[in-house]
This record gives sequence, C-alpha cells and structure tokens, in this order.
Amino acid sequence: MLLRLLLLQLLLCLPAFAQGPVRLATFDVDATPPLGAPMAYDTVKRLDEMTLRCRGVVLLGAGAPIVLCAVDWIGIANEGHDAFRAALAEAAGTTSARVAVHALHQHDAPGCDFTAERLLKEHGIAGYTRFEGAFHREVIARAADAIRAALPAAREVTHWGWGEAVVKEVASNRRIAGPDGRIRASRTSSTKDPAVRNEPEGLIDPVVTSLSFWHKDAPVAVLTGYACHPQSYYRLGIPHPDFPGIARFIRGQSFPHTLHVHFNGAGGNVTAGKYNDGAWENRMALANRLADGMKQALDATVRKPLAAADIGWTSVPVRLPPAPHLNEEDLLKKLKETPARGYISYADQLAWLTRCHSGRALEVTCLRVGDARMLHLPGELFVEYQLAAKAMRPDLHVTLAAYGDYGPGYIGVEKAYAEGGYETGPNSSSVAPGVEPILLGAMKEALNAP
Repeated sequence: MLLRLLLLQLLLCLPAFAQGPVRLATFDVDATPPLGAPMAYDTVKRLDEMTLRCRGVVLLGAGAPIVLCAVDWIGIANEGHDAFRAALAEAAGTTSARVAVHALHQHDAPGCDFTAERLLKEHGIAGYTRFEGAFHREVIARAADAIRAALPAAREVTHWGWGEAVVKEVASNRRIAGPDGRIRASRTSSTKDPAVRNEPEGLIDPVVTSLSFWHKDAPVAVLTGYACHPQSYYRLGIPHPDFPGIARFIRGQSFPHTLHVHFNGAGGNVTAGKYNDGAWENRMALANRLADGMKQALDATVRKPLAAADIGWTSVPVRLPPAPHLNEEDLLKKLKETPARGYISYADQLAWLTRCHSGRALEVTCLRVGDARMLHLPGELFVEYQLAAKAMRPDLHVTLAAYGDYGPGYIGVEKAYAEGGYETGPNSSSVAPGVEPILLGAMKEALNAP
C-alpha cells in the first residue's frame, strides 16, 4: 500500500513537459503601432491594409517547451529582448534559455530597447520617443496571452520536413570593394546609381530554407529563412512588413490552416539593391520572387516521422566585446547635447555598452529536429556567418536566424573592419573586430552538441 502511494505521488510530481507525443501550438498577434506612435525613423502617419505581426510556435513533448518567435520590427535589444523572452517563457511554462525571439528588421516598424528607455529616464534626456516602451509591453503581453490560449489546442505533429530552393534576383551583397580592397560603394536596399546596381551580385546565400511540422499529410507550421535586408522602399510613415511579409502572406493564402513564420538570416551585408532602384512596383516583384522560392522549398520538402527524441535544444552563452570607440562618459555627453537621431543612435550604443559592462551574456541557441539545425544569433550578422555555419556541418540541414538581440548592431567578420564601409563604421557596429572567433566558436559548439 505504501509503495502504491509513493508511486502515485511520484506521478503527480512529474513535470508537464515529460516526454510524450510531440505537439505544436501556434500564436499570431498584431504588432502594428497606432497612429501617431513612433517607429524606428518616423511616426505613424497612416495604417496600411497589411499589419505587422508577432507570431511563432511552441514545441511541446520533448523536454521543457521550446518557443520560436518572429516579429515584424526593426530590432529588439538588450532588456527589451530579455523581457520578450521572459514573458513568452512564463506563458509557455519553460525557461528563457529555451525561447528564441527575432526581428525581421523592417524599417517602417518600431524598435524595442528597455535598457535605452531606462537610461534616458535616469538621466533626464528627452526627445527619444521611439524608446518609450508602453506599446512594446502591450505587444509582449498580447503574445504571452496568445501562447496561453494556444497551449490547450496544441496539435500533435507526426512528421517534420525539410526543403530548400534558390531565390533568384532578390539578394545582392551591399559592399562594393575597389582595387585596393577598401569599400568604395554601398549597394543600399534601393540603389539609384545604375553603375553600382550593375556590379556583380557578390557574396550571398541564395537559398531559402523551409523547416515544417506536419500532422500526417497536413502542414501545421512552416518556418522559412532567407538572408537579405527586407526593404524595398520605406520612410513613408506607414507600418509595413515589406516584401518578406507580403511573401509570407502569399504563401499563407495557399495554406490557410498553416502558420507561416519567416526569419531573416544573416543579411547584414546583403540587400536587394542590385534588383531594386526604389520604384514602388519593385516591392511586389521582390515579394513574388521570394514567395516563389518559399513555394519551391515546400514543394521539395522531404518528410520524416517525428518523435520526441528527434528534438533537442542547445544554449551557448557568449560575451561579445564592445567596440573600442564606445565610451560611457562620451556617449552621455553626446546624448545630452545632440538632438535625437535615427538608428543606430547614441542611446542604442549606450544601452549596449551598459549591457556589456553588466557582464550579462547573450545566447547562441540551436534547435535540433532530426538532421536539421536552426541556429539563433544576435545582431545584424554578415552573410559569411551563415555560410560558415553551413560549412561547419555539411552533413546536416542548417538554417540560421539572425536579428535576435539587436544590441550589438551590425556584426561584421574581422577583416571587414579594416575594409571600411558603412556596416562596420562607428555609427553602425557596436562590437570590436575580435567578435568573429568568439561567435564562430559558439556556433560550432551549438551545432556539434550531442
């Protein structure tokens, strides 16, 4: 009798995330700021037919729940990123270490950084209204509530799938080097100069990846990834998910019962500039090309049975060195004397430096699904990191989501800092050139975890 009571007590104490059938919950909420609200560069002048989304999935049944979330914002940084992960973790019944939150980096969208918000208040510095976090906290709460509501309706997933396809005439490398190896031109998202547009495509990753979860022969969620700045045109004061959001919408219309979640890969030095002169009709042209690639990737998907043992999660802490030109006293002085300016501002830089001085690590995380791996990394990574990740494990299907914690800003490879150019300049990158071996080491550890 005593043994039976002990066994019953043990069963009652088992955690809710004990091994069992794999289930998946989906969530999707509006992340569009209201009229008059500040965005990264402008205030909202009017609202469009398309909204910004905060959406993702919760994987259940393979240890503690795993949460993957993508947001149509320019960036989520420092204590803002911490708060996002903590709220979604609490809602899902897991830990922050098993939550990945990424921005897609659209420019007609808000940015979130509660560290900058706090520092500006502490020092009585006015004018930086884009850091006021009431709306951001509302969206975080909205997403957390959506997860709580979704968990009871989580669907069993019996299979997972992997597919990929080449996307044509969207991405191009933005850094144009001269004969001396120095950067002589930047091919921005919309490039007016035909001579710069006509330069070779340069180093990119042309592949869109598709990691999917299925209930028998029906897809429950499709997670796509592609490395490119997501801008066609912007600065109109109209919140918009731009061409990746339109491509995601197009795919969703063919699968209305499937949640499509898109992640931006390592596109820090990749734009659509070769194929976009800024003409408004190019937004739909780019969206259709990306949507075609997403369709081809799903059409090429190979499905395999899914069990709890096929799923794993690895988290590797990293401490990235701050850029040597960042100085707390100097940044505070500039903040007090200089009018508020756009992205990346002195407030962004001070917030990141404060994060570094606190000793708080960032995390490189990796989702394992069978022989597929999805890496989650901070900042605005150069595409070399994505290509390096694939080269580290050519025996696996590897995809990479960048724009996690946006605190570091641009993250170039070491040699890029000596080449010049906007992306590695003092107003863009807040890390030191020595960041490359640190990040590559963490990526390798995450990819090789048993």
